[in-house]
Amino acid sequence: MTSYTQLHDLTALEQAAAVRAKEVSPTELVEHALRRIDALDAGLGAFITVTPERARAAASAAEARLREGGELPPLLGVPTAIKDLNNTAGVRTTFGSSTMADFVPRVDDAVVTRLADAGTISVGKTNTPEFGFPCWTDNDLVGPARSPWDTSRLAGGSSGGAAVAVAAGFVPFAQGSDGGGSVRIPASINGLFGIKPTRGRISNAPYASETTGLGINGPLARTVRDAAAMLDAMAGPEIGDPFWAPPLPPGETFLGWADREPGRLRIGRYLESAVPGVELEPEVAEALDAAARLLESLGHTVEDAPAGLLDPTVLPSFERVWALSATTLPVPPDRVDQLRPLTRWMRDRGLAMSAQDAMEAMFALRLFSRQFIRATAGFDVLLAPVLTMTPRPIGWFQADGEGAPDFERQKRYAAFTALFNVTGQPAVSVPLHWTADDLPVGTMLVGRPANEATLVSLSAQLEAARPWAHRRPAVWGDTR
Repeated sequence: MTSYTQLHDLTALEQAAAVRAKEVSPTELVEHALRRIDALDAGLGAFITVTPERARAAASAAEARLREGGELPPLLGVPTAIKDLNNTAGVRTTFGSSTMADFVPRVDDAVVTRLADAGTISVGKTNTPEFGFPCWTDNDLVGPARSPWDTSRLAGGSSGGAAVAVAAGFVPFAQGSDGGGSVRIPASINGLFGIKPTRGRISNAPYASETTGLGINGPLARTVRDAAAMLDAMAGPEIGDPFWAPPLPPGETFLGWADREPGRLRIGRYLESAVPGVELEPEVAEALDAAARLLESLGHTVEDAPAGLLDPTVLPSFERVWALSATTLPVPPDRVDQLRPLTRWMRDRGLAMSAQDAMEAMFALRLFSRQFIRATAGFDVLLAPVLTMTPRPIGWFQADGEGAPDFERQKRYAAFTALFNVTGQPAVSVPLHWTADDLPVGTMLVGRPANEATLVSLSAQLEAARPWAHRRPAVWGDTR
């Protein structure tokens, strides 16, 4: 096991190995996580709900399994956290909305069950914006999720709380979800590795956004191997799922692919956005160029992907489908007026849409996806920015007003990520660059459909060539 001074210095896989070797107990790991959250989270906003008693009970159960012996789950005793967009039986699930502040589900989402079956222990529910619509995290329950690298900056969204929990050293990895960039955006902002899996890789059962096909769960972690291990734990369909990604061949795991060389790859640099007039800030452009140079130094071929692949109907169609997601919010009728301005605007926009408009938008996105995937099939991987700008200060998105003006700023800021929710391709954010004032800037790698394995292998190669896990915000060293 790697030497360390604090338990949170250990990766998730190191913590799991230490538990199995009985060098540390699940209770010690859970108590350490809870102490850090209690001491430090008030200034960061990682959590909406912390569940200490449930976590302690789960840690005790894990220790009983260790005593009994027999086959153990791979991540036994490792603390994690669940995004508050995911149902957790018996635990308050707010969806980041004051309208749901008292909602307690009776069932777990499938991904919650799978993570528990893998042995992880949730210490609580992480912060998310109202119903996950914005690419930045703030709500009327606990306020904003702040970047541990600079607490005057937003941590991104909608998995902002999950990213803060990992970046601040509360848990070694955390579950997030991504419907338009919501894993990759906070991963980029917080210096983490995040995976948006291919459509159908992880079940959204029993609810979630199966109709649009945009959203999927995914891991946020400090290392590629931790994220791969979490993906292994979450992956696989449930009976009745409308989308099924083909499984890895028997005996293979995504963690195993982190230890395999990717071979020489043809990589397409993709800089076309559906949002008109988008330009990259200099630091973002430098991050992308540096990633391209690093890839070339590792023996890969990097060339520009074809231009003109984006049909002008893509952006308006995506906006319509995104608004459709707001029409079925589980909000009691007498609480609709409590929704935040952006959510109300999205909901009203969706409800005003005709059935014909809705069907045409969904058809347009499906048709475009086929065309885009065919047009880029000659590349093993695409290279693109995650965001167009460095992390934004608190208040930036609402500077022109709430609702529609906020959404316009979000479109300019996160102008590249949603494309790959439309196509359903797997995509990762890799933390290869920090600005002069020590703010992380991630770079996106996009794989062929159902080929997370190549992304994991390539990302591990990049991590070995330019390590990042040693780069930590100042709060990491706080021992309170």
